[in-house]
Amino acid sequence: GTCVIDWLVSSKSIRNRREGLMLASSLLNEGYLQPAGDTSKAAAEGLSDIPFLDLSDAYYYFPDSGFFCEGNSSDDDVVLKEEFRGIIVKQGCLLKQGHLRKNWKVRKFVLRDNPAYLHYYDPAGGEEPLGAIHLRGCVVTAVEDMPDSKKYDVDNILFEIITANEIHYYLQAASSTERTEWIKAIQAVARTGK
Repeated sequence: GTCVIDWLVSSKSIRNRREGLMLASSLLNEGYLQPAGDTSKAAAEGLSDIPFLDLSDAYYYFPDSGFFCEGNSSDDDVVLKEEFRGIIVKQGCLLKQGHLRKNWKVRKFVLRDNPAYLHYYDPAGGEEPLGAIHLRGCVVTAVEDMPDSKKYDVDNILFEIITANEIHYYLQAASSTERTEWIKAIQAVARTGK
C-alpha cells in the first residue's frame, strides 16, 4: 500500500498522501488494483474504514501486470486470470449475432459475478472463450426488433447488452421466460459486480 501511494506521489499524479489514498481506493474499486495479502483483502472486503490501506504490510498488484503468475505467486487464487475468478451465476446456450456478418450462431454463455463478466464459448467444445463481455456499467434490455435487420421479435426472445464502452451485443433465448431470467441475472451482476 505504501509503495502504491509513493509511486503516485513520485509520478506527480497526486498532491499528497490523502489524495493518493482516495485515488488508490478508486483504482481498487474499479478493479485496476487487486488486494494480494490478508490485510489488504480484509480492508477491501469492508473490514476497514477505507478499502485501500497506506501500510507497508498491505499488498496490492495490477491484475494485468503478469506479476502474479504460476512462477511468482504466493497466493493460489491469483493464478487464475482475474475475469475467470468470479462465481458462476448462470450458464446456458443462447444465439448471438455476429458483429461483422450479422449472422446468428449458438454459443454457450457463462455468467460470472465479482468480477462481472459474460464469457461465450463454442458449444462444440474448447476451454478458451471466443469472447468476453465486461458487464460493469452495462445496460440490458428486451428488444422488439433489430436495427438494420429484417428480424422482428414475435416470440419475445431477443435482448441486448450495451456495455459501458457502448458495444452492442444482440442475443436470443429459447423462450420468453429464459430471456427474462438472463436479463434479471445480468442486471443483478452488472449492478453488484466489479
